[in-house]
Amino acid sequence: MFSKLIAEFLGTALMIIFGVGVHCDEVLNKTKYQGSGHLFAITTWGFGITIVLSVFGDVCINPAMALTQSIIGLIPWSYFIPYVIAELLGACVGALICYVLYKDQFDASLDIDPVKIRNIFSTNPIHRSIPRNFFVEFFATFIFLSSILGLVKNQPDFVPIGVGLLVWAIGMGLGGPTGFAMNPARDLGPRLAYSLLPIKNKTDNDWKYGLTVPGIAPYLGAVAAALFAIFYLGF
Repeated sequence: MFSKLIAEFLGTALMIIFGVGVHCDEVLNKTKYQGSGHLFAITTWGFGITIVLSVFGDVCINPAMALTQSIIGLIPWSYFIPYVIAELLGACVGALICYVLYKDQFDASLDIDPVKIRNIFSTNPIHRSIPRNFFVEFFATFIFLSSILGLVKNQPDFVPIGVGLLVWAIGMGLGGPTGFAMNPARDLGPRLAYSLLPIKNKTDNDWKYGLTVPGIAPYLGAVAAALFAIFYLGF
């Protein structure tokens, strides 16, 4: 189990280094690719996750996926809480590393809206409507996890590339309202890092949204995906 926890920690950290890193590159002053846009960011998330799965193999890197796999019996229930902790810690550490990498750019970006700086680390809705935001994250997570399980069952050799393409497609099709966390560790780990870092001109961390929408909705999506896997995919 220890080796699996290390893989979850390192895999989640690497995913966040790619993901938070590309947001640093896109938002902050004095970067090579400032203002490159959402297609640049979503593509990097997709490619990054493909690399993580290619390097670390059969990892969850997502507490919601760990819940789905526990329900359908792919991992023991005793792994669930340790996986969640490893993934949250990995996400936090990955975000802290991004800050070190882009420290000069953070220092040069005091004129940027503090909310935009916070959103480098965590997701945020364009239009704040908690019930609808919650449903968006629930539904996106359901599609995400169900599709991954479909790939595992029907196209096992295609999983790393398929998941990367899936992230790209969901980001383009469903990411607009909330930023498509679909993963409590992806949001809460970097959100915690933001609260710890000595970033100048910080705004509040918006834990109310973070704990409610990306913190809970993906778990409900995970349960729905598990039911779909059992009753339709035949797990």
